[in-house]
Amino acid sequence: MKKQKNVILALGWHDHRLLNGIATYATEHDWHISAASVTKELVIPWGWDGDGVLAWLAGNEELCEFVISLKKPTVDFSLRRANLPFTHVAQDHAKCARMAAEHFLRRGFKNFLFYSDSENWTFEERGSGFVDVLKETGHECSWIKWHKHKSFRKGRGEWSERRSWLAAKLKHATKPLAVFTANGTLAVEVLEVCEMSGIEVPKDVALIGIEDDLLLPQTTQRPITAVEPNFEELGYQGAAWLDRLMRGGKPPELPVRIAPSRIIARQSTDITAISHEGLSKALHFISLHFSESIDIDAVARSAGMSRRGLHQAFTENLNRTPGEHLRNVRMENAKKLLCETDNKVASVALASGYPSVNSFFIAFKQFAGMPPAEYRNQARRGR
Repeated sequence: MKKQKNVILALGWHDHRLLNGIATYATEHDWHISAASVTKELVIPWGWDGDGVLAWLAGNEELCEFVISLKKPTVDFSLRRANLPFTHVAQDHAKCARMAAEHFLRRGFKNFLFYSDSENWTFEERGSGFVDVLKETGHECSWIKWHKHKSFRKGRGEWSERRSWLAAKLKHATKPLAVFTANGTLAVEVLEVCEMSGIEVPKDVALIGIEDDLLLPQTTQRPITAVEPNFEELGYQGAAWLDRLMRGGKPPELPVRIAPSRIIARQSTDITAISHEGLSKALHFISLHFSESIDIDAVARSAGMSRRGLHQAFTENLNRTPGEHLRNVRMENAKKLLCETDNKVASVALASGYPSVNSFFIAFKQFAGMPPAEYRNQARRGR
C-alpha cells in the first residue's frame, strides 16, 4: 500500500485562495496536511518530521530557520529569499503589470502613474513591469513612492502627511490619469484621497489595483478594477511541484512563474480617454455590439469614417487595429463568462460574437494560450 504523503504548510503569509489551491491538489492526491502547519499563529512545530514543505518565507527569520533545518523537499511561494536552495513558485508580477497597462491602453490613456509605498521585491517587479510595457508603446510613466519620514512616530502625523502628499501628486498630474497601484490596499487609499480631494474617478483618475485579500471586502462599496492574481493556481502548481520533488524529481532551474488570470473590470476604469470623436463612436459601437456578427465596415459606418480612416485612428491613438480591438473585447467577454458562469463553450462563443465553435476555439487558444475548457478549469481551481 502506497504511503500517504505528510506535508506541512509553513506560511508566513497566505491568502485563502492559495490554501484552496493547495487543498484541491492535496485532495486529488490523497495527501495529509499536517495539523502542525503554520498558517494563522506563528507557533513553530520544532521536531516535526514528514515528507515535504509548502512555505511562504517572505518575512519571519525563525520560520525560515525552521524550514531550512527540516532538510525536506520544499517549495517557497516567495522570492524574497531566492538564494535558498528551494524550488520557488511565485506570481508573475510582470504579467500582472502588463495586464493593467494593456487595460489602460485599450481605453486610450496617455498619462500614467504607478504608486507604491515600501521597498518590496513584489512592488518593484510590478512597477518595473508597468513602466517597461508603457515604454514599449512610446509612453512615459511616473513612479511615486511614499517614504516614511524619520521624525514621524507611529500613529502621529504620518497618516495626514501621507494623504496630503498623495493628494498633491494626483492633483498636479496631467489628466486624464491612469493609476496602477502596487497592491489592493494602495488602490483603496488612492480612491479615498481622490474622494477627499474632489478628484473624479474615473473621469479624472482611472484606477487599477491587485485583487488581494485586503481589497476583496471593498469590491461592493468601492468598485475598483483589479488584476486577479490567480492565487488558486499558484497554490495548486506549488503543490504539484512539491509532489514532483517528493517523488525524486529534478527541481526547475529557474523560479516557476504563475500568470494572473484576468482583469476584473469595475467602475474605476469605466471610461475611455479618447478625444477623437469618430474613434470614440467606434469604441462605443464595439462595446454595445461585439456579441453580434459585425465587421470592421460596420464599425467604420457607425463612426462616420472610411475603413482606412478608422484604421489610422485606431493605430495612432490606441496602437492597435480595429480588428485587434474587436477581438480583444470579444475574448475578454469570453474569459469573463468562462470564469463566472456554467454556460457551455458553444454558448460562450455565441455570446462573444463567434457563431462557429471551431473559429472561437482557435481564436481563444491563440489569445489565451490554452483551450476554453482548460482556461475555465484553471480559473476555477480551488473554488
